[in-house]
Amino acid sequence: MSGQPRGHPSPGATGGLDVEAIYDTLRASVAQRVSARERQPAFVGIHSGGAWVAERLHRDLGARGPLGFLTSAFHRDDFAARGLRTGGGTAKSTHIDFDVEGADILLVDDILYTGRTIRAALNEIFDYGRPSRVELAVLLDRGGRQLPVQPDYLGAAIQLAPGQDFVLARTEAGRFTLAIESA
Repeated sequence: MSGQPRGHPSPGATGGLDVEAIYDTLRASVAQRVSARERQPAFVGIHSGGAWVAERLHRDLGARGPLGFLTSAFHRDDFAARGLRTGGGTAKSTHIDFDVEGADILLVDDILYTGRTIRAALNEIFDYGRPSRVELAVLLDRGGRQLPVQPDYLGAAIQLAPGQDFVLARTEAGRFTLAIESA
């Protein structure tokens, strides 16, 4: 996307990034394309940061489709190393209480990196049925893909230096904060 921040922010800082402005870009992108559809998609957020973004998008857009959440932990190719770890250190469970079969799904994640979480999330969705369409909305794309995964909706693409990670958090008021930490 043109006009998106790029570069290598310094460790421990956010490089002057306004994560709320990045969220607004994502929200506007999703609103423009999704709200015009006759058939509204189900929003499914990946625990934990993607669940926060999905929940907020669903609310802010007044989405008529259902809202669900999933964990990709059981389908990860690095399960032996990671276990049930998710953001916040506690295992979350999948909560999809709508019929996935034939549904349009907007899969939402916070940070896209290698693509492995998205692959695992797709496997989890298909455990519930075969959707008609799955689109991907991502707050931040940090590059470094190992699998051919690209978002349909994107807040910003920001390259990080090796050894750095984005850490998304949410305030009690529901606003997002972003930090860059050493991996």
